[in-house]
Amino acid sequence: MISAETIWHNGDILTGVGLKTDRPERVTAMAVAGSEVLATGSGAEIMRLRGPGTEVADLRGAFAMPGFNDAHLHLGLAARILTSVDLLGVRSLAEMQARVRAAAERAAEREWLRGGGWDQTLWADGRLPTRADLDAATLGHPAVFQRVDIHIAVANSAALAAAGITRETANPVGGEIDRDARGEPTGVLRETAMRLVQAPPLAPEQRRRGLELALAEAVRHGVTSVQDFSDWDLFLDLEKIADEGKLPLRVAEWLPFTDTVDVLGEKRARRAAGDRMLRTTMLKGFLDGSLGSRTAAMKAPYADDPANTGLPRYVQGDLNAMTVERARAGFQLGFHAIGDRAVEMALEALAAAREAVPGPDARHRIEHSQVVGAGDFARYRDLGVIASMQPNHLLTDRSWAEARLGSERSALAYAWRSFAEASVPLAFGTDYPVEPVTPFRGLYAAVTRKNEAGTETFHPEQTLTMARTLYAYTQGAAYAEFAETWKGKLAPGLVADFVVLDRDLLTVAPEDVLGTKVLRTVVGGRTVFEQDR
Repeated sequence: MISAETIWHNGDILTGVGLKTDRPERVTAMAVAGSEVLATGSGAEIMRLRGPGTEVADLRGAFAMPGFNDAHLHLGLAARILTSVDLLGVRSLAEMQARVRAAAERAAEREWLRGGGWDQTLWADGRLPTRADLDAATLGHPAVFQRVDIHIAVANSAALAAAGITRETANPVGGEIDRDARGEPTGVLRETAMRLVQAPPLAPEQRRRGLELALAEAVRHGVTSVQDFSDWDLFLDLEKIADEGKLPLRVAEWLPFTDTVDVLGEKRARRAAGDRMLRTTMLKGFLDGSLGSRTAAMKAPYADDPANTGLPRYVQGDLNAMTVERARAGFQLGFHAIGDRAVEMALEALAAAREAVPGPDARHRIEHSQVVGAGDFARYRDLGVIASMQPNHLLTDRSWAEARLGSERSALAYAWRSFAEASVPLAFGTDYPVEPVTPFRGLYAAVTRKNEAGTETFHPEQTLTMARTLYAYTQGAAYAEFAETWKGKLAPGLVADFVVLDRDLLTVAPEDVLGTKVLRTVVGGRTVFEQDR
């Protein structure tokens, strides 16, 4: 009989078995050998696996569950923000300017200022910042800052000049340069226009330091796996960290849909597909922008901007051809689609892929899936498409979503229950650093659809149970990356990835979910974070 290396006992352990049916299994003890769960059960049953070298850990009655798998985030952007000007949560233009000025005063001569996280919908006047606003704070340094949703940036005059952007510069395909009444660029760059202004890349040591900070932030919040879309240099940084044995969580890295099939094949071959700590998986393509910036592609105009239907990034025929080519090469596909027109475009492209490469298990995905036409839920199901969603976006968007969409479209926005009732697989994440990496905001949003103060509710008919929400954030996310056979629940033969919390998420009052504290995060049986007590 194999002896356990570690026995965790005297706990309230949610194994994940039965979560999808709202009949979750609970045990009091778990044995771990190597990086995997050896057995779960009662304390008496599990103690029979104790050997002379077994470490016994007392959970002291605490609640434990499978670790969270964030099905959609951006470690590279988080790394840049954490090593540059952090504008997350600024409540006014003046506060933004103050943070930028403080960074400018510390910067070396002619050093670029970069960063992001600003969100003008949090400001009293809701006005987008301009290059003139930045010029007043940047002290002559070139500067560019991305909006929180990564679909708009604002650059100052020095950065625009460095990029050669003038009133004569044409809008790129899929993008827009905002202009004032005289035709001069305001500094606001939408979608692909952001590529026109590129700050010099971070130095390798800065990039790694930022990445380490982002990884530490994730495990501090109970995240044991992430599905990431960043640039290739960041993947190489992750590879170095993994090869050093220092990667604290599991990473499934996405590749750019726009790369050629030959380049994608080379990148895919870089890392073994069976590597459980770091591997490449899905291709990520962007079909539109965001609701907050009114660049999400809509079938009908925005309710609060009647001349605007957003910015689709592809012509349907071109998208279909690229999608089929990559599906034939054996790639899983995932499309960023927020507006109902972009969702429809994604479904059309994935239908073409399904016809060209028949089979039920491609597990193609639509990322965000925020606004969906009434007839499209069934199309997700029929095509086997996963809805990869981030419930925490509702907490940020709720205050203006109805104004953007109008009442009819709002009823089918962030429609988690409609997806669940249509038997569409759900995978949940955070979109960090667009939103904080903590999963508890997403859990709260999914089960309440209330603002964080608990005073207002957005279409409560779309709530989910906590059990179904936890499933989407663990097993559903694992399924979305073809990993459900080895992670996502605590069962014999699966990896021992789990979190210990200060409260039972299945019994705590919904309003108390936001205050959840992570006591310990364990990946492959190894503690990667522990809260001081």
